[in-house]
Amino acid sequence: MKCVAIKDVKKFEVKEMEEPISTNGKVVIDVKRAGICGSDIHYWDIGQPNGLVMGHEFCGTVVDCGSNTDLKIGDRVTALPISPCGKCHACLTGNPQYCKETWTYATGLSLTDPGAYTPRLAVRPDMIMKVPDSVSDEEGAMVEPTAVGLHAIHLADIKVGEKVLVIGGGIIGLVSAMFAKKEGASYVAISETNEARGKKAIELGVCDEWFNAKDENFLKNATSKTIDGFDKVIECCGNSQAVSSAIMCTRPGGMVVLVGVALAPIEVPIVSAVMSEITMKGAIAYTKEEFQTCIDLMANKQIDVMKFMSKIVGLEDVQASFEELTSGTSDSVKILIDPKK
Repeated sequence: MKCVAIKDVKKFEVKEMEEPISTNGKVVIDVKRAGICGSDIHYWDIGQPNGLVMGHEFCGTVVDCGSNTDLKIGDRVTALPISPCGKCHACLTGNPQYCKETWTYATGLSLTDPGAYTPRLAVRPDMIMKVPDSVSDEEGAMVEPTAVGLHAIHLADIKVGEKVLVIGGGIIGLVSAMFAKKEGASYVAISETNEARGKKAIELGVCDEWFNAKDENFLKNATSKTIDGFDKVIECCGNSQAVSSAIMCTRPGGMVVLVGVALAPIEVPIVSAVMSEITMKGAIAYTKEEFQTCIDLMANKQIDVMKFMSKIVGLEDVQASFEELTSGTSDSVKILIDPKK
């Protein structure tokens, strides 16, 4: 079967790979939709690891139940792509997202466990989540990034009436802004370097205002409707400028939640965080409960993630889609892949 794999810096190749079989009780899934994630872009950007078949956001149907006795062939499912040990303190306290082994064999993020940029994949049986009929394949493929945003907002512990800044207008940033509104934030702003995405965030109704991060007056403009800065800032980019802006835009005693992942060390004005006693929290992935919550919210039509979907492409168009998403001019937010298209 065909797959899309990393070949070099900012370069994919479409090649053949063997169809997966159920080993170690894994569930084999016929992929209907897969999502392109910001972390996928990081790997593509550096061209490593060579041969990686990404795709940790997906929805599909079961073709082999493996050892999961709750499933039957034909069930529609998605899954947590993580690989927690199940024995450490993190796992035993319901936080498998920061288990030390959780990314070792992660689906679509490790060479040993190919992801959904291909028509079929095999997933750990205990990570499978059923998708109800009221949730479309497209929504099912967006459960994973939606859960990332929900986890960030839970960590931020937003109170009714607080003012929130989200740095980054990609899918994680937009979902975070959406949930911040649901939590009762009275004012939600988004910072973006891409004007098209900034305007798109307003059109989608997830924020009240957007600010151009490249503007020399960004700090003054962004905080103009606050007293001493934002109560909570959700940072979704993971670079020096973004994290620095997050700190500078937060009021004394406020909080920054770091969602963006940097693959290299970054420099930030830590003295500002110290002098203002700013709380800084890291946020990685989600809990199983949050993942299920997102499925339930979609099923009950309490959130609309379909508005974030820009288009559906085939495997041959994945390279062009990554180039579009990193162009800095496109307003595309979530591009989904149909591996059989």
